[in-house]
Amino acid sequence: MLRTFVSLICILSPALPAAAASSTWVKSGGGAVRIVTSGLSDKEGLLRGAIEIRLEPGWKTYWRDPGEAGIPPRLHLSAASDASAAELLFPPPERISNPYATWAGYSRPVSFPVLFRLGTPRSAGIIEGTLFVGVCETICVPVEAPFSFDAGADPDNPQDAMVVTAAFAELPAPASEDFRISAVSQEEGHLVFQSRLPEDAAEASLFLAAPEGLRVGPPEIVSKKDGAATFSASLLSPLPSGAVEIDYTLTADGDAVAGTVTLRE
Repeated sequence: MLRTFVSLICILSPALPAAAASSTWVKSGGGAVRIVTSGLSDKEGLLRGAIEIRLEPGWKTYWRDPGEAGIPPRLHLSAASDASAAELLFPPPERISNPYATWAGYSRPVSFPVLFRLGTPRSAGIIEGTLFVGVCETICVPVEAPFSFDAGADPDNPQDAMVVTAAFAELPAPASEDFRISAVSQEEGHLVFQSRLPEDAAEASLFLAAPEGLRVGPPEIVSKKDGAATFSASLLSPLPSGAVEIDYTLTADGDAVAGTVTLRE
């Protein structure tokens, strides 16, 4: 349940076609958002883009699974869009606390990489839909931003390319044998995660994106020694039946990896 007070004001702007391979900026109290694309789709028909979020000082936005409070970003494509699907990707978040809750998000301007699926390779087209994000200071302001733009209008724009390239460069690396969550178990109302870290890591944090129907508290580190660490997260809902796959991002001293760990019955 969202514990912070949520403003019911949504920021709307007309979904007019933009003249470049990006949407227009939609401004709200605390920041502004837009969608940028660059180039043409690859051999699999995927076009790279980024959701660019500008935040004013003191304002924050949310990760894919904020936890105790917050509004994760959502991207909905309309039937008129030439893209049939869009996948949002996320740079490593930070742990943010206020008097009401502790959650995962960003206290700085951030760009979320996005992959648009088009029908054919080496193509572009009209990208149309609605972007929904939350920004907060002392209250949360939902920002609903309709968009419509031609991704092929200026695919070689160098400024757009810089935004998209920088967004993808911020993504966590894939989990590796020496930097990952190696196991998860259930113990007395908690999920316990065993991890491998870089041997000289001084600080480490774990962020969980639980599947639908499973709620967990913020993971806390309970031990760390010789390149290994244990995290514990409170179970806030019953475990679903069968094997449960949990996506995660693990950070250590500015580095980050992402992966999936399976909790088995």
